Amino acid sequence: MPSDNSLNTSMRSIRTEIALWVLAALALTVGFALVAANGTAHTVGLVLRVGGVLLLAGWAAFIRPRLTPWIVVGMVAGVELGLDAPSIAIGSHFLSNIFLRLVKTIVAPLILATLISGIAGHGDLKSVGRMGWKSLLYFEVLTTIALVVGLAAANISKAGVGLALPAELAGSVPSAAPMHWQEFLEHVFPENLAKSIAEGQVLQVAVFAAIFGMALAMTPRDKAEPVLRLTEGLSETMFRFTNIVMYTAPLGVMSAMAYTIAKMGPGVLVHLGKLLLVFYGAALFFILFVLLPVALLAKLPLRRLLQHLSGPAAIAFATATSEAALPRAMEEMEAFGVPRRILSFVIPAGYSFNLDGSTLYLAMAMVFVAQVANVPLSFGTQIFMMGTLMLASKGVAGVPRAVLVVLLATAGTLRLPSEPILVLLGIDALMDMGRTAINVVGNCLASAVVARWEGALFEEIPAPAVIAAMQE
Repeated sequence: MPSDNSLNTSMRSIRTEIALWVLAALALTVGFALVAANGTAHTVGLVLRVGGVLLLAGWAAFIRPRLTPWIVVGMVAGVELGLDAPSIAIGSHFLSNIFLRLVKTIVAPLILATLISGIAGHGDLKSVGRMGWKSLLYFEVLTTIALVVGLAAANISKAGVGLALPAELAGSVPSAAPMHWQEFLEHVFPENLAKSIAEGQVLQVAVFAAIFGMALAMTPRDKAEPVLRLTEGLSETMFRFTNIVMYTAPLGVMSAMAYTIAKMGPGVLVHLGKLLLVFYGAALFFILFVLLPVALLAKLPLRRLLQHLSGPAAIAFATATSEAALPRAMEEMEAFGVPRRILSFVIPAGYSFNLDGSTLYLAMAMVFVAQVANVPLSFGTQIFMMGTLMLASKGVAGVPRAVLVVLLATAGTLRLPSEPILVLLGIDALMDMGRTAINVVGNCLASAVVARWEGALFEEIPAPAVIAAMQE
């Protein structure tokens, strides 16, 4: 049990954080309200805005010293810079360009290595048997529905319509030609891996990786092991590379937001707020009209299931990290009645193949980018985009800011500009909490559905350690 002193210290820290947030919010709200004022009022507004940014910087530096808070600081600082120093904001655009270039170098090797090692590690059909294909079938059906929900939400809400790109960017965006299904199928398959990587054709890279991974899984173990170790080593190295690049994310976000505000005006914030509301509305729709019917069809006891899902979902929402909720999710679902042999396959595999919240967001974000770029997406193009997102999202589940990598890769394939994606990164922290919680809930539900499908639900008694954990 924690001591009284540690509880008091924790409560003081929480109160300090809340007070800091309230002060920063008040300062920024009043400061931004005085943007158009003149004379003394304008000076007061400037002081309040700068003070609000400094308060948030103190919060990120001393209370929450992690990357996500600094991205929030970068977003707010970028808005302030774009409003009060537009010439500096436009001149700093090179920082976001550097960040984009670094992220783009990650895409191909990361997807190639992680997808090969993931499929080769989990794709031995002889070992996973019926549970393997049932799990993968379930994953693909649910993530496809999530993509459709995201596409529908973005097309109906039109959150990006009316947000014009600067002239120099809008002129560089080619019009998207309609794509027939024959062209789509032909374009999926690579003719040369090096060419696909050089041209940023992430779907072709993913298809090559998937076929190579299946071939590696069928290769005798003694021959496959060196190649698997190589791809796993490359994957781990690219994770480290990504971590290093992401340290520059706050500067990239600040520069992109400052440039956007200076060029497009503060109206961009209205569109981002609308997109945020649409995302959570679509997430709620997915929970009520997809996940809930799945649980009912599997004849799962809803009240008991919700009791076991609430803990992992709360951890995922608060931390915006699926890995933080993984241990608790495994314990809760074993206590619910899912055998450990099923849990140990379904939930880890789901972290790569069943990211419902992330795929829903990716579909929305790509349509938003196309709307901002004023590029109409035909039905065929959106089907092509779904296929790209479906495959590209499989290989980067454990990567920080994975959605940024996937969005940039897909934008390159569709020849869309990358600037709106960096603007989206400014509110990514707020969306990340919701999509991470849906990812965790979706994987927990998947383990129960597969266990029911296998006829093994409620057939094993949870381990004593799990029972003890539930009683704490």
